[in-house]
Amino acid sequence: QVQLVESGGGLVQAGGSLRLSCAASGRTFSSYGMGWFRQAPGKEREFVAAISGGSSWTYYANSVKGRFTISRDNTKNTVYLQMNSLKPEDTAVYYCAAQRGGYSAYLANYSYWGQGTQVTVSS
Repeated sequence: QVQLVESGGGLVQAGGSLRLSCAASGRTFSSYGMGWFRQAPGKEREFVAAISGGSSWTYYANSVKGRFTISRDNTKNTVYLQMNSLKPEDTAVYYCAAQRGGYSAYLANYSYWGQGTQVTVSS
């Protein structure tokens, strides 16, 4: 069982930056692939970024590539999402998720989810 708690969301102007954090419980954090997803009002939850357990593999949605960076610190059981050059269309609730023994961009592969943190980008 993994419990995930996101933090770092907030209100920012377009062009600004935010760093989201996701703290995980448990002693086997490095065995989980981690992902960030987001859900805007009236839209389906969508993939943002993912990272493998050992950080050797990362993958991004085209909409955030070059602006967002996913990273993790396995000594702190934490995964991060650095978001730069934010746009109003990045406004959403951001969720982190854990996938045991793998990593992917597919929502259905993730078994554990956080409660989400709101990111609002004003124009």
